[in-house]
Amino acid sequence: MWLKSLVAALLLQVSVAGVAHAKGPFGSVNVGNWIGGAFSNDETGAFSHCAATTPYANGVILVVSQNSAGTWSLAFASPSYRFNKGENAAIDVTFDGQEQARLYATAYQSNMLTAIMPLNVVRTFQKASLMVATAGRAVLNFDLTSTGPVIAALANCVTKVKADGLDKAGDFTKIAAKPQPAPDKQAPPAGGKTTRAKSGTGFVVSASGHIVTNNHVIDGCVGDIKGNLTGEAAMVLRVVSSDANNDLALLQAPSTTTFKDFARIRDRSIRSGDSVIVIGFPFHGLLTSDFTVTTGIASSLSGMRNDTRFLQISAPVQPGNSGGPLFDTTGQIVGVVTAKIPALRIAAATGNIPENINFAIKTGALRDFLDNSVVPYQTAEPKGELKTTEIAGNARPYTMLIACNATEQADAKR
Repeated sequence: MWLKSLVAALLLQVSVAGVAHAKGPFGSVNVGNWIGGAFSNDETGAFSHCAATTPYANGVILVVSQNSAGTWSLAFASPSYRFNKGENAAIDVTFDGQEQARLYATAYQSNMLTAIMPLNVVRTFQKASLMVATAGRAVLNFDLTSTGPVIAALANCVTKVKADGLDKAGDFTKIAAKPQPAPDKQAPPAGGKTTRAKSGTGFVVSASGHIVTNNHVIDGCVGDIKGNLTGEAAMVLRVVSSDANNDLALLQAPSTTTFKDFARIRDRSIRSGDSVIVIGFPFHGLLTSDFTVTTGIASSLSGMRNDTRFLQISAPVQPGNSGGPLFDTTGQIVGVVTAKIPALRIAAATGNIPENINFAIKTGALRDFLDNSVVPYQTAEPKGELKTTEIAGNARPYTMLIACNATEQADAKR
């Protein structure tokens, strides 16, 4: 009886802002051992959050919540916890032994730590079967078998309550099924367009197999996205996150794959005039099946129209280099190759064909993207120049050909 009372109290307290004044539940969420519903702010009567909770044999109670603004949170509670209110703690979570993230939690109540979950962590939490949480010396395992339908039910709860109000709250686990196409018919490609092979380059940035490439390399891909190192079999990659504005995408290698070698990001800004090296797979299928290496300098610390997110480089770049690593002479990452200037368009406008004007995304934008995706990348200080052959040799175990089939329409945007 005490456990049921504690679970109910935790559901009332779990709103991200830490406000304990809540009323509910309105409606219900019942999935496996998870129970919950919608809750209101007791002071204003306004909808506050939807939450569900379940106890574990290790003595910890998990509470998952989405508030009215769409923010997700994950709380760890126990009657044995004795936190000072406002106390902070870092909790490292690992999903299925593969995906890792660090959550920053706050004790809004003495018996519970609550952390905001970024969307990429929510998606992983929803799909995973096992979560291992580490805080200090404490290591706890959580079976996540039912979290897929729980996350879906909570999202449905927030959507329905915001649309219909708390007075019409019902069973939030009943989600209207989306109409499916007839089984004997195959949907045509988007816009009636045919598909063709497209490829680019990517590079591994963590031992867990996180791979960086350009968003435009994977945009419009139909079916599997595959990656392979030179001389090795292709592996199917999963899209973790993407940023069309900065032209970055994060892919994930299968959980059975580990990488002893991966790229390190330079922890110091590059200077105009510094030498750079580009490695990638240009014109794959027409040129060598191995990667190619080109060299040049950082011509400018800004891109087109003074866009400071980009570097201008003189190293030759061709279709297929997109998403590849840009190195300094110590072998550290100083950018992500993204584009070459549209020579024919410039020639038509000026009467001159531009040469050796290419661009790469700076490490500032790259690190912000990886931080937001909770990737455990590593940085390094530039120490001791290497020969270009040494840099290429070191890059071989983590520079990857990225390939897929894409609609002609999407491929035309490259």
